[in-house]
Amino acid sequence: MGSRQNIPDKMRAVLLTGFGGIDKLEYRDDVSVPQPSDSEVLVRVGACGMNNTDINLRTRWYDRDVNEGLSEEVGIKGAVGSRKTDAETAGTWKEETIVFPRIQGAAIVGTIAAVGGSVDSSRIGQRVIVDPQVRDLSLPERAQLVAYLGGERDGGFAEYAVVPAENAYTIESELSDAELATFPTSYDTAEEMLVRARLGKGETVVITGAAGGVGTALVQLSLIRGATVIAIAGRAKEARLRALGAHHFVARETSDVRAAIEAIVGERAVDVVADVVGGPFFTESLKLLRRGGRYSTAGAIAGPVQPIDLRDLIYKDLELFGITCPTPETFKSVIDHVASGRLKPLIEKIYDLKDLPLGQTELVKRNHVGKLVIVP
Repeated sequence: MGSRQNIPDKMRAVLLTGFGGIDKLEYRDDVSVPQPSDSEVLVRVGACGMNNTDINLRTRWYDRDVNEGLSEEVGIKGAVGSRKTDAETAGTWKEETIVFPRIQGAAIVGTIAAVGGSVDSSRIGQRVIVDPQVRDLSLPERAQLVAYLGGERDGGFAEYAVVPAENAYTIESELSDAELATFPTSYDTAEEMLVRARLGKGETVVITGAAGGVGTALVQLSLIRGATVIAIAGRAKEARLRALGAHHFVARETSDVRAAIEAIVGERAVDVVADVVGGPFFTESLKLLRRGGRYSTAGAIAGPVQPIDLRDLIYKDLELFGITCPTPETFKSVIDHVASGRLKPLIEKIYDLKDLPLGQTELVKRNHVGKLVIVP
């Protein structure tokens, strides 16, 4: 190993001990501090944002045997529908098994405390924001994801985390670590959704799940592009989303969401749908899109298996984009937006590391606007 600051041998961390409910999260204060390999850095975690991917993985929801939506009950108790053992379950986006125990947490912000042998020791002490996607850039652009922090390798729900040196971006910002931890995972996913859908100035975009982490990111990034935003979320969140800049709001409890949107857009129709919810609205969203419209999705918590009328896709010349692996360029563009002050961090609540189970319980209730963050 290369250079390092004074670092303890043990650290506090929350271990995911297997697939299932909240009870699978175990707080420990005797976990060995990881050691960076030749091309890695050790980050002293200042904050780590919470994301749906943490819930999806813990509950076994990524497994293709599970077809139910990510309800509050599933989020707390775990998914049913699979008789596989933990070792047999394809529990990640890449449909790979997970080695337990695993430290979750993808959205890491902190300070470099040690570096591997091939990493310049001048990086020690740098404040960094971490791209959670570990890539093999020799692979095709949309197939470069080889590991995800908190999934195939340990993440940031701990005092220390090891990441590839190229994933740790130096950040200069007056924002706190907790505020900065709202951006990784959510904002790079949102930016990639809009990049792929080519959302442009003057276009109209419908955003589902607009009050969540990716949703609030989509609202802000769409406004930066000069688009007209129609936000869909729970009725109680309307005032906060309008304050964020959404031009129009449709409550998800509305009996006919599609008709409500059609009443807003009139004959113009919708240019882009940015969907992080999935469920039955998927079918309706294709009917809302104009000819040549674009649908971009990065989530299906309301139900992953939905019907499609291929006549909508074919005869309207629609484009559909699935987003899992934002490019490094996308992550860099988010950092540029953050550094320039164009993006506003939205924190609903900050939790201590030992309170991660409580934080995940609140996350699956979907009462928040913005992000929940862990500070170790």
